[in-house]
Amino acid sequence: MKKKVDSSSPVGVLEDYFKSSESETCSSKEHNIDSESQQNSKPTSRWHGFVQLLKSRSKKSLATLHPLSVMKLSRSSSMREATSMVPIFHVDSHFNHTNSPWKNFSLYELQTATNYFSHENLIGKGGYAEVYKGRLLRDGQLVAIKRLTKGTAEEIIGDFLSELGIMAHVNHPNTAKLIGYGVEGGMHLVLQLSPHGSLASLLHGSKEKLRWSIRYNIALGTAKGLLYLHEGGQRRIIHRDIKAANILLGEDFEPQICDFGLAKWLPEQWTHHTVTKFEGTFGYLAPEYLLHGIVDEKTDVFAFGVLLLELVSGRRALDYSQQSLVLWAKPLLKKNQIRELIDPSLRDDYNSRQTNLVMLVASLCIQPSSIRRPCMSQVLQLLSGNLGCLNGNLSYLKHMKKSRIAFFRKALHEELASAEECNSTKS
Repeated sequence: MKKKVDSSSPVGVLEDYFKSSESETCSSKEHNIDSESQQNSKPTSRWHGFVQLLKSRSKKSLATLHPLSVMKLSRSSSMREATSMVPIFHVDSHFNHTNSPWKNFSLYELQTATNYFSHENLIGKGGYAEVYKGRLLRDGQLVAIKRLTKGTAEEIIGDFLSELGIMAHVNHPNTAKLIGYGVEGGMHLVLQLSPHGSLASLLHGSKEKLRWSIRYNIALGTAKGLLYLHEGGQRRIIHRDIKAANILLGEDFEPQICDFGLAKWLPEQWTHHTVTKFEGTFGYLAPEYLLHGIVDEKTDVFAFGVLLLELVSGRRALDYSQQSLVLWAKPLLKKNQIRELIDPSLRDDYNSRQTNLVMLVASLCIQPSSIRRPCMSQVLQLLSGNLGCLNGNLSYLKHMKKSRIAFFRKALHEELASAEECNSTKS
């Protein structure tokens, strides 16, 4: 008797979706996949063959991947979380990738690009993956190659499909560009990389310090990218690992959010996810996530607030002595010692109004209570100098006016006065 495939495994999820997709066409984008999966139970081995291709690291090309929908994948306790949302793909049965928007790289191509994954080319390392910089022989393009390293073969495949699916739905100037993938010798994602590298490498590892104008534009661009993830795409995406190392800088220092390995879909009708295993980067983790495992847009907002503190101060979110940037900055904000917060390397070469706005937004974003944090649309408006976006939210204004943090009161007063002056000039 044939062994039944566990429906909660990546293989089972793919099998289940194939059953539902027998009667589905490319034009039926709004079909309810869960209901169709109950109507058609015709057995097939095509999805199984696809997963076997991933497991065997075949030299054959992967299929064209067409993101169609999202469904719930309950993973085993050994995997990252008890519950995850992964996109499902329609796969060509002949594994033909000629129409794919992404390139399928062989192991040899990835090895030659990175000098066989040499340590000198290692630019990032996390709990589940390593990232190498490289240059493709075929066109000389500079790339970042992410190699998934931790877990069983099935766990790595599930993580690979999840991240690949997230990136298939992401298309914005302030998010990283996926060039291709490789499944031979392991699971690899190939991203476009600028010679500038990541924000972390320039902010903390470079002798040449970033000018304030660049830092401010990085703050604005990253806010735009996060707003897109939360509100601008087909589905709500929570990144869950916003940090300086995950902000790549383009040719003109335009920021691009990268590394969607921990990203989660948040269905429209859900208020949040609750996770049982903590992942992310200490120094950026929101209190409600640490205490209760709650994940929603405000999780990213908190991390973005920490990133703003990094941009202003030049300090790491968690320094070598394990001191938290948030805990270091809060007493200075309360005492209105703003000059103590600003990166000494900037000297006096910065725009005081812009630094006030950035610190104001940072202060709001790192509030312990998630309901007191602004959403990313408000963050972007505040960074642009529009405090009028808070007029409809009395709780924010009351909190800021009554706050013991002198900086809140001073910045609010200055910005409102500036706004009134601007309005009177226009009238």
